[in-house]
Amino acid sequence: MARILVVDDDAVVRELLRLNFELEGHEVLEADDGDGALAILRRDHPDAVLLDVMMPAPNGLEVCSTVRADPAIGATPVVLLTARALSADRMRGLDAGADAYVTKPFDPLELVELVEGLVARART
Repeated sequence: MARILVVDDDAVVRELLRLNFELEGHEVLEADDGDGALAILRRDHPDAVLLDVMMPAPNGLEVCSTVRADPAIGATPVVLLTARALSADRMRGLDAGADAYVTKPFDPLELVELVEGLVARART
């Protein structure tokens, strides 16, 4: 079991992700903006974070960069979720330090498997 932080300003997306991760036995924490995400990351130290890119400031890219710069949470696996599918957008996400960049719409089961793999790798 892992503790997953889901960050998206869209409540429907958060609910979909929460249900899919809980069905696989994971605990899910939620935030609807970047500031809330950073507070939860620093307080609860989840095993991984799923970040929407397009949120009010700070956006997902800014949150990802902040996570990577903070020694206390910098090793947390980060998956960026976005509707932006251009290769330039993907490169910006990876340059910000994301472990993976997933475009919407996505396959929820594939996303769960991806996150489980990142968590397993981070724990070794």
